[in-house]
Parts: sequence; structure tokens; C-alpha cells
Amino acid sequence: MATLVTFHAHPDDECITCGGVMRKAYEDGHRVVLVVATKGERGEVPDWLTGEELWELRVRETHAAAKVLGVSRVEFLGYKDSGMMGWDSNTEPGSFWSADVEEAAGKLAAILREENADVLTIYDDNGTYGHPDHIQVHRVGKRAGEIAGTPRVFQQTANRTLAQANPNAPDIVKDPNFGKPDELLTARVDVSEYVSYKREAMRAHASQIAEDSWFLAAPDEIFRDIFGTEWFMRAGQGPGITETDIMGGLPT
Repeated sequence: MATLVTFHAHPDDECITCGGVMRKAYEDGHRVVLVVATKGERGEVPDWLTGEELWELRVRETHAAAKVLGVSRVEFLGYKDSGMMGWDSNTEPGSFWSADVEEAAGKLAAILREENADVLTIYDDNGTYGHPDHIQVHRVGKRAGEIAGTPRVFQQTANRTLAQANPNAPDIVKDPNFGKPDELLTARVDVSEYVSYKREAMRAHASQIAEDSWFLAAPDEIFRDIFGTEWFMRAGQGPGITETDIMGGLPT
């Protein structure tokens, strides 16, 4: 059995970006570990929330989603949600964006070593769409992989070429810096078999993904079209797609 560690910025990021490969790895007999940098303190506060802080709810939601995706272990690194780029919260003490990269990488590397991780997923250098905590996941994750000597480090991203050509895609993909162009991608994983798990995991994050949101309200065929493939880059691979399974060839 090999071990996949997937590193994310906030609760709910995991199911949107890597939910398919996580469930696939679990179904294929591998161990799946989820590490989240923050507890999503600066997310949307639902009007129905009473009796607890948003971060407490989001931690519970993360564990519920993780169960759906086949995760064996969930860890939070303990940093604060930095908010969107340019917010004053970016530089508040304890924010992930202002964290010392080497120190944060050391925390993640300790988990990678403890798990003897075979594969690590992080984000691309722009965090797919420029969120400060997502960019920091790239920086911290890349360095942690180096410290721990993790054999495979995949940068999760979006296929900019396909996304911008898809009339059913949400408005965020119209940003010219969203994702990476097709020619830079090296791994394409078909997770269409697992999109129902992705959607169920999204539903577990009810505080941030409402039942009438685009994610949950889209018809099944459109959801599958957009979320049925997950895209990555890995150093030493390419040009073009050279991998179709980030756990490919590892023992189960």
C-alpha cells in the first residue's frame, strides 16, 4: 500500500481540486492523508450558524468530506486563513500568507516523513487562481517535498485551454491567469467514475457550498464534464501528458 498526502489551503479546497484522485487512490487500495493549512476562518458565515465559531464548523465539515473521499487521516497545520489577495488579513500574525516558508514546510515535512509518503499534491505557482493561501501551498508544499524527499510531487492545476473554451464553466475561469495552458500539463487523471463522491464531499461543506450553488445545482452531465478530469504538473515529466494516474505503478 502506497500513501498519498494531499495538501490544501482551506476546508472544501480538497474536494473541488483533488476529490477524484483522493477517492480513486482509496478505491485502489492506497492510504490517503489530507493536510489543510488553515481552518477557513475567513469564509462565508452562513446565517444559520449559531453556537460555534465558523472555524469549528468548517473543521467538522472537513472531517465529514474526508470520510466520503476515503481519507484515513486529517491534519491542520494551524495557520489562519489569510483572506483574499490585498486584504489586511494577509499580514496578520499567524496568517498562512505571512508564515515563514521554511518553518511551515518543516511542519508538513514531518507529516510526510511520518507517513513515508510516496506522493504529495500541492498547487501550481499561482495557486490556480491567485489566492494568497493557495500560492503559499505551492511554496510550502514544494519545499516540504524537498525536505522529506517525497518521490512524487504533483502540482494540481486547471486546464486553462479547455476551461476557457467550455461554455458551461463558471466565470472564474475567464481570468487569463486561471490554471495553466494545455501544453504545460503533464498528468491528466480521469476521475469521472468518482464525481458522485466529489459532489457528496462538496455537499458536506454546507457552510460554503450552498445547495443552490453552481457546484451542486449544475446538471450531472455538466458537473461530470467540468470535474471529471483532474490536471497536474510534475517536474521531469512531459512535454505533454505522460501520466494518467498519480499513483500509477505503486504497490497496493
